[in-house]
Amino acid sequence: MRAIVIGGGISGLAAAHRLLDAGARVTVLEASDRVGGKLYAGEIAGSAVDLGAESMLARRPEAVELARAVGLGDALQPSAVAGGAIWTRGEIRPMPRGHVMGVPGDPVALGGVISPDGLARIAEDAERPRSELGEDVAVGAYVADRLGREVVDRLVEPLLGGVYAGDAYRISMRAAVPQLYEAARNERSLLAAVREIQRRAREAEQTGPVFMGIEGGVGRLPLAVADAVRAAGGEILLSTEARDLRRTEGGWEVTAGGRVIEADAVVVALPALAAARLLAHEVPGAAAELARVEYASMALCTLAFRRADMRHIPEGSGFLVPPVDGHTIKAATFASNKWGWIAAQDPELFVLRTSIGRFEEEADLARADHELVELSLRDLREAIGLTARPVASQVTRWHRGLPQYPVGHLDRVARIRTSVGRLPGLAVCGAVYDGVGIPACIASAHRAAGQTLVRMGETRERE
Repeated sequence: MRAIVIGGGISGLAAAHRLLDAGARVTVLEASDRVGGKLYAGEIAGSAVDLGAESMLARRPEAVELARAVGLGDALQPSAVAGGAIWTRGEIRPMPRGHVMGVPGDPVALGGVISPDGLARIAEDAERPRSELGEDVAVGAYVADRLGREVVDRLVEPLLGGVYAGDAYRISMRAAVPQLYEAARNERSLLAAVREIQRRAREAEQTGPVFMGIEGGVGRLPLAVADAVRAAGGEILLSTEARDLRRTEGGWEVTAGGRVIEADAVVVALPALAAARLLAHEVPGAAAELARVEYASMALCTLAFRRADMRHIPEGSGFLVPPVDGHTIKAATFASNKWGWIAAQDPELFVLRTSIGRFEEEADLARADHELVELSLRDLREAIGLTARPVASQVTRWHRGLPQYPVGHLDRVARIRTSVGRLPGLAVCGAVYDGVGIPACIASAHRAAGQTLVRMGETRERE
């Protein structure tokens, strides 16, 4: 079977890797001049760093297994420090323990983050009648109804913002926090639902690190997968945009790079708008749904300081910032603390990074790079007393980088897949469908590759 994978991010590369394992001949088409998408290895002040995603969920197997399969098993490293923090009410405070995406199981742990009035509001949850969730509900709306807006604004919003750069009052609970959605359907109170999730986790004896990084950067993963694809006989064409997709009597034709490439199967691993343009002719229903997907843009400011210039070195892995507190940055990561491999490269250097930009709150992203750096330094001065000037800075912008998962998102995904699934040998995958994390993208890719292989097998049996 000859397959074309359109898109060279981690989703497309994982799909190509899986198709090659099944014996297909594979060509990957990537419009930019590099593979990896938002997994991007770079450097600052002579030290290797990630300029995009920096960690992957280890409690899901897909990303760790793929890293091992392409020779990065020995490079896998957990975070050197555990636990997070939140900058709120003028102080850096430890992130309360025992929560599910900011939703607490025990209000006792929330002192200092939630006001006395807010704690009293949370206590009402146990006495209130059960709330029906229906087919879907916004995380923020449901949690605010059960526990009050303070929990959403001070805890849920910064955590969801760190994942989706989105608005908790719009994000689908069923899509973004499915375990909480299912538990809340079966429990009388939301606090009880969180405690049930925690009980199940204890029974499952989930041990080991929650997140995993890669020595040299998570950005090494797509490069290693690309090398494995080429070593298995696959072809990767960079700076080659797929401009047209047509079904033929025997399969598919893709116009790219000034030529027409024929294939038995095609996997489209593109962001929603690009996928919509490509699918418009053959699958107009799916294209219309994809064209409606909204995205958030963001910027990462990576800053390198000489330790000798810093009055004190901050502890921990960094902190999240609730939008309600009115600051520019939405998070700061102390990369030299979090990842031992970064600190080991240059013991005299301290690397941290900030993130800026939320859904529909992107005015700051119109500023020049140096202005974003200054805004980050202003917030860092207020948060941790940092007065040193960086010896190097790098701003990485991710325009329309994170798809939003509003209420009804999973139904939209189902409609897209139903439309695409009517055409044999065609499948879609990527962050827009099953989750924005690295393991979720890889799982989406494996699903698409599997569906493509099954449908092609069925077609050939009929022939």
